[in-house]
Amino acid sequence: MSSFRADWLALREPYDRKARSAEVADAVAAAFVAQPAVSIVDLACGTGSTLRAISPRLPPRQDWRLVDNDLGLLLRAGAAAAPSGVRVTTVPVDLARDLEAALDGPLDLVTTSALLDLVSEDWLERLAVETAARNLPIYAALTFDGRAELEPADPLDDAVAAGVNRHQRTDKGFGPALGPAAAAAAVKGFGRAGYTVVQGRSDWSFAPHDRDIQLEILAGWAGAAREIGTVSLTDGVSWLARRREFVASGRSRIRVGHVDFFAAPTGRR
Repeated sequence: MSSFRADWLALREPYDRKARSAEVADAVAAAFVAQPAVSIVDLACGTGSTLRAISPRLPPRQDWRLVDNDLGLLLRAGAAAAPSGVRVTTVPVDLARDLEAALDGPLDLVTTSALLDLVSEDWLERLAVETAARNLPIYAALTFDGRAELEPADPLDDAVAAGVNRHQRTDKGFGPALGPAAAAAAVKGFGRAGYTVVQGRSDWSFAPHDRDIQLEILAGWAGAAREIGTVSLTDGVSWLARRREFVASGRSRIRVGHVDFFAAPTGRR
């Protein structure tokens, strides 16, 4: 499974939190409003951003099992201050191999953020089957869906965006990734498994003053497009230089498409 730098996760967290669909978060909260306590497993937890984002919407007593294969990120997640009433346990698990182990034990809710576009169709089906077998609802946030809007426009924007979407489909440790098709596939898959699904957009939206994250994203996109071959090295470098100039001059805006959903077994809302 691919790992992410802690500094990148810290940079994106406030934008992730702002982007999360309020409608979907409301559905998660409503599902547990009558319960005094809830037990959650967070798959690919990183440094614990999902906990920080959704715990204020859940019952006052919470037991979180944070799961990741990156020991450094797990250490940071475990060391972070937990809200009052929240107990945190960190568990190292290779989700590509041991998803079933991550879901074992008493649980009320499965959560994950920015994971499903990295997984394969087979792995996503495993997730749907295993959660359905345990009658567990799942809140999956911030799944990239392939949409990208950049202002001002550049002639190579489409070629770079196409390269990013192709690169997203390469193996990220789970087999050939679903990439931009993941959100639609997940909603359909959980529907087939007998779930009721609430979904909503959770797009990143970066204004001209959001320079640091724009620069990180643009560099990553240029690298992905060059690696996959939709732009040449020369064109990729030129495109990145022009886009960096847009950022430096305070003219750059970027929107990146994401989808959140909450899937609950039929009859449980």
